[in-house]
Amino acid sequence: MYIRHLSLTNFRNYGRLELNLEPGVTIFHGDNAQGKTNLLEAVFYLATSRSPQVEQDSQLINWTADESGEPVIVGRLVARLESSDGAHQVEIRLIKEQGSFRREALVDQRKVRLMDLLGNLRAVLFLPQDMQIITGPPVDRRRYMDITLCQVDQLYCRHLSMYNKVLEQRNALLRQIGETGSGRDLLPVYTDKLVHLGSQLLWRRARFMAGVARFAQRIHYESLTEQNEVLRLGYLPHLEAGNGKLNNGDDEESGDSLLVLSEWLEQTGSSSLVEKRFMRAIAAATEIDIQRGRTTLGPHRDDWKFWVNGRDLRHFGSRGQQRSAMLALKLAEIHWITEQTGDTPIILLDEVMSELDNRRRTLLLNTVQQVPQALMTSTDLNMFEAPFIQKATTITIAKGQARPDRQIT
Repeated sequence: MYIRHLSLTNFRNYGRLELNLEPGVTIFHGDNAQGKTNLLEAVFYLATSRSPQVEQDSQLINWTADESGEPVIVGRLVARLESSDGAHQVEIRLIKEQGSFRREALVDQRKVRLMDLLGNLRAVLFLPQDMQIITGPPVDRRRYMDITLCQVDQLYCRHLSMYNKVLEQRNALLRQIGETGSGRDLLPVYTDKLVHLGSQLLWRRARFMAGVARFAQRIHYESLTEQNEVLRLGYLPHLEAGNGKLNNGDDEESGDSLLVLSEWLEQTGSSSLVEKRFMRAIAAATEIDIQRGRTTLGPHRDDWKFWVNGRDLRHFGSRGQQRSAMLALKLAEIHWITEQTGDTPIILLDEVMSELDNRRRTLLLNTVQQVPQALMTSTDLNMFEAPFIQKATTITIAKGQARPDRQIT
């Protein structure tokens, strides 16, 4: 999979950009704050409908256009691409008018739901702040799982969207029951929906994490640590409560019990078995849920962790060990998506070379040169060896303008 042409209108610092791209490696280079990262953000946004930089999509609209006073402002991102099933065009429009904001998605010039845009363009993004996936809160790790899975499995994404809506409704009802005592007759309706959808998510996440873990363990052991360190990724599903208290996986005993659940989820051949087990657990937690006014079990509480040689990487790993684990995870993600779809995703690397030592840098650049397309940013081309630069396409980015250093056909 690769992008042949990228078009941006009123996106970030780009008023208008028309950029031809080639297969292989492209390096966007220039000073800071010129728009290099914005190009990678645009591609990732077209792949996932999410920005890695901002929470509010309206912030993506070009600042000058946003302040122009025009009644309607339209930001437009378009990619023409080649994949295993032929040529396609994906597009997202950001429309701001009269104090409102909406998004529109198009595939091959036909309007579709945003959810149906996913999977047409696939990308794996490397950022300096990726370490937050290891060291940050569980919500960051759940977000990573969801973004990756949604690029591959549209049914998972639909289930996730519906689950979040039902969860919000069930939580509102739990608060009502706790405050007024009314509404208990409706609780089974929302519980049944939540359990059905949540079971699908739990089952799919367990299989995803097991698949990614196999790739990551091999890459980490064979290529990054000279067979000295064993990396383990463990999914911690919040399918059950344990020992009379909520199981959060922070202590060794609860972590082990969650890993046992994860293994059971992966090996279970039917999501209906997961649904039965989840229903028993959530029924047993009903009174706790009412007391707390929220649903205490389910995939919205999930987490996953890294261990190196049996030690929790978040608490006991060095910075170097964390970098190696994160690189192994991202490279594993590429392999997993390729295995699942038959298409290798586009690799996006934002100023990550300076974060890596020679061993990690060599592994990453070797991978980059083997994929159909990789888009990189750098403030300094001198950090790349001359043979790598000679094979790459280099494009200078300055003040929201892109200038190829040599002709792109």
